[in-house]
Amino acid sequence: MEAVAKLRNYPTSPRKMRLLADLIRGMEVEKALGVLQFSTKHPAVPLYKLLKSAINNWEQKNEGVKVEEAQLVVKTVMVDGGRVIKRMRPAPQGRGYKIRKRSNHVTIAVDSKN
Repeated sequence: MEAVAKLRNYPTSPRKMRLLADLIRGMEVEKALGVLQFSTKHPAVPLYKLLKSAINNWEQKNEGVKVEEAQLVVKTVMVDGGRVIKRMRPAPQGRGYKIRKRSNHVTIAVDSKN
């Protein structure tokens, strides 16, 4: 039985988050946690916590089944664009440059291998 966890409006660009999401997609959960724990990229910490949350959600749904026996796999990881905060930065000759501070939404689904 599949379990889902969502992270909404995390303030980093979706492109940076997708780099990590592509790394762990389809991996076994234990291996994915190890990859995220030792990654140097800054979105690795919230993605690690989100994966732990998805694992706990799976445990809540499937009481009596151990995670080690079930061989959990990261089934899907989706990274979508969130809200964009728009700012202005001063530019030469009285102009202004637009700064777009992006955020993203991440959805992780975890399921057993068999």
